[in-house]
Amino acid sequence: MQIPSNTPRSIDMIEKLIGIPTVSRDSNLELIDYARETLEALGAQVRLTFDDDRRKANLFATLGPGTDGGLVLSGHTDVVPVDGQNWDSDPFALLQKSGRLYGRGTSDMKSFIAIVLALLPDYVPRLERPIHVALSYDEEVGCLGVGRLIEDLARANVRPSGCVVGEPTLMSPVIAHKGKRSYRCGVRGLASHSAYAPGGVNAVEAAAEAVAYLKRMARRIRDGGPFDHGFDVPHTTVHTGVIRGGTALNIVPHECSFDFEFRHLPADDPEMLFAELQSYITGELEPEMHAVDPRTGFDIKLMSEIPALDAAPETPIVGLIQELTGNADIGKVSYGTEASQFQRAGIPAVVCGPGSILQAHKPNEYIEVAQVEQCEAFLRKLMDRMVQRA
Repeated sequence: MQIPSNTPRSIDMIEKLIGIPTVSRDSNLELIDYARETLEALGAQVRLTFDDDRRKANLFATLGPGTDGGLVLSGHTDVVPVDGQNWDSDPFALLQKSGRLYGRGTSDMKSFIAIVLALLPDYVPRLERPIHVALSYDEEVGCLGVGRLIEDLARANVRPSGCVVGEPTLMSPVIAHKGKRSYRCGVRGLASHSAYAPGGVNAVEAAAEAVAYLKRMARRIRDGGPFDHGFDVPHTTVHTGVIRGGTALNIVPHECSFDFEFRHLPADDPEMLFAELQSYITGELEPEMHAVDPRTGFDIKLMSEIPALDAAPETPIVGLIQELTGNADIGKVSYGTEASQFQRAGIPAVVCGPGSILQAHKPNEYIEVAQVEQCEAFLRKLMDRMVQRA
């Protein structure tokens, strides 16, 4: 791609990162290796933590003095798939058109990572306080990777004073987001000929009754709350996204599974929601199943958990980000981020990054060049603070 001379310098780096496909089901090591080499050339101390198969890695790099404190600039390296999406251009080749940059990950969230990497060389020699760069794997499938990164920091006694997670917020500070619990429910039935259905246990129908109960929970919460109108969806949501079961119409299905989730307000307790469903299953569904065969029943496993983020407006890093962005507003969002895991580990966190979440995961994903410029200006102000003595 030919980059016009009047565009932000970060676009070259955005093009590089978009050109490295890092769909969550695949390895991210090519991008991690590139970032590691780039940061080590600046004198960074780099730590890597791997998944069990060593096909994916987190990166944590420290630039500047090796002291406590400093700020973490954090982003995830994985992107969602493009399968089945109708793109007008190659999703893994950056296209600049009409003031926009198109490509998978431009908004969510390689542009933030690229801007950080592009600007650091101007500041590293003068840093008086550390800047840390955190890059994670498997955020898009449940924020799975960042936990190992944070555990490694605790073991190494690395104690940053705050964290900026650069998810797309149109460069507006976000101090709260919902938590998420996702589950997979397996139903064990008893197969039989459909002509003799009462002698079997229909796993699909049992699953359907549980899904219907989840829908009733969703309606009750939608109508009765509790509510927090700071969120664009002001209540906890309950959602079933996948269901599988059955082999043929004339066979009573012996198994079924479905995946469901709670996206809960910070003040709402997901354990209580789960306990309500479990009580319905054990009190209403399983007794009828066991009357036919005691081996039937439900098995529910937690797939992923993202804690809620709920930073106090008076937290120093919140005020800093408000000042540097020139935006006194503070927002709350319904999607989850890794910021809550940093917060839970004692590292105050704010979400603030370029682009719009409304473009994330869609075909023809894009970011406005103006957003790249705005993020560059913000990060330059932040890095200027890190070259000044406290």
